[in-house]
Amino acid sequence: MKTPVTDPETERDIITRAQAGDKRAFDQLVKTYEPVVYRFAYNVCRNEERAKLTSQDTFINVFRKLDQFDGRAKFSTWLYSIVTNNCMMVRRSEFSDTLSIDEPAVADTVARMPSSRPGPVRELLIAELKDEVDKAILKLPLDYRLVLTLRDLEGLSANEVAEVLHISVPAVKSRLFRARDFLRKALKPFAEKV
Repeated sequence: MKTPVTDPETERDIITRAQAGDKRAFDQLVKTYEPVVYRFAYNVCRNEERAKLTSQDTFINVFRKLDQFDGRAKFSTWLYSIVTNNCMMVRRSEFSDTLSIDEPAVADTVARMPSSRPGPVRELLIAELKDEVDKAILKLPLDYRLVLTLRDLEGLSANEVAEVLHISVPAVKSRLFRARDFLRKALKPFAEKV
């Protein structure tokens, strides 16, 4: 997560004031991080309503637990942990997923599509690919989806992902490898058609 507040001193000041009960400081934290939290929740849930609900639940939890933030980790890492927990709670209910065309496992296939093809044909192929990815991602365990989203979409380092998910760095690398490998294999038949 790229920290929306550019100055770490300013962010620390806002957090300290919010912890002391300053409503405006807390509102500023929400306003600053709301787009980031929603984007991450959507990338995991792949459902607009569930992402909105997860975002709301996240900020309710942040409000309740802000006094527990001690500054040892980055605020964004702490926030990702809360969003991740809320996403896992949402996952306990059934929902459908879609995957962004920007995913690395998809990018290889899209890159091999001849650029000389007319726009509508290419768009149709991309739509078909997204459908195939959706089918594959539905089979991907949440543990793998979270690692894939945090690492590949949100751009966190392996160490940061490990901290957010409370797992080891080797576990992050293993899950990421398996998630990418699973998607690559699931997309292979489609890629061979293109």
